[in-house]
Amino acid sequence: MKSIFAKSHRGIACAAAVLLAAIGVEAQAAETSYPLTLTNCGHQVIFQKAPDRAVSIGQSSTEILYLLGLQDRMVGTAVWIGPVINGYEEANAKVERLADNDPSFESVVARKPDLVTAQFQWHVGPEGIVARPEQFEELGVPVYTSPADCVGKDNSGGGDGVRHTVFTMDLIYQEITELVQIFNVQERGEKLVAELKAREEAAKKKIASADGRLSAVFWFSSAELDIDPYVAGKNGAPGYIMRSLGIRNVVDSEEEWPTVGWETIAKSGPTLVVAGKMERRRFPADDIAVKHKFLESDPVTSLMPAVKEGHVVEMDAQAMNPTIRTIEGIEVLADAVEKSGLNK
Repeated sequence: MKSIFAKSHRGIACAAAVLLAAIGVEAQAAETSYPLTLTNCGHQVIFQKAPDRAVSIGQSSTEILYLLGLQDRMVGTAVWIGPVINGYEEANAKVERLADNDPSFESVVARKPDLVTAQFQWHVGPEGIVARPEQFEELGVPVYTSPADCVGKDNSGGGDGVRHTVFTMDLIYQEITELVQIFNVQERGEKLVAELKAREEAAKKKIASADGRLSAVFWFSSAELDIDPYVAGKNGAPGYIMRSLGIRNVVDSEEEWPTVGWETIAKSGPTLVVAGKMERRRFPADDIAVKHKFLESDPVTSLMPAVKEGHVVEMDAQAMNPTIRTIEGIEVLADAVEKSGLNK
């Protein structure tokens, strides 16, 4: 018996050694090998090393870097719609804000970045108002743009672009996965993606019984209150939020944020109105209090059942864009439906 046990023990030890060796090889394979070449928004980007001085243009890009624990490698941010994601106020305060809205090319370059991340091609892209990627690359600075703003989306016509392929969170997971490759912090990305997926599944289960019975319109803002509002098209982040929860979008447009008249919206009879909440004040209707006042006083909107019955849901505007906050949007809407009893 003793010799059999000894042989068995040695066998287990050998097997463990082989397993540990295999794990070591796998871990080693997961390490980024520089120079790293990625295809991003249709062109190749080369990273010679892990960045030490990143500038992020776009709140979601910034928040992803914070969630990956990379704030100590950031030297500037810009384009903010609202408060930073909960828990990162202290980290955010230590990173220089170059502009609340659109930074200048010169202000970004002055920070001597070795990486620029962009949430929107509108800022850094072929017709970027901050710069074209080539302008940074001429200075040896690679640009990484969120895949959510270019994969399946045409930004050539200006504005918010047209999304021909439906957005899914896979594009945000791709951004996380590629950023951790760039910075060589792969294990952090795996953990973050797993957490986000678990949160989404939990939100879906809350109102599974409402599948197919509810409809909604997402109101981001309005350039002026007396003209048609910017509402969510079917293929963007709000479309994903609604599809995830089995809620129908009353707006059938491939535009990211088309303008649609309130008369048309009222005729479609949405069960819920989801109103964007933000700190930005580019337009009067950016203010959530202004949105509520309009909905309750306008001759058309005040008669909508969703308004009369109090089914107006406030949602952080960041969740309405294709961002890491889109999961938060799913949670907020699921909670609102559950609280209202509309899922029964």
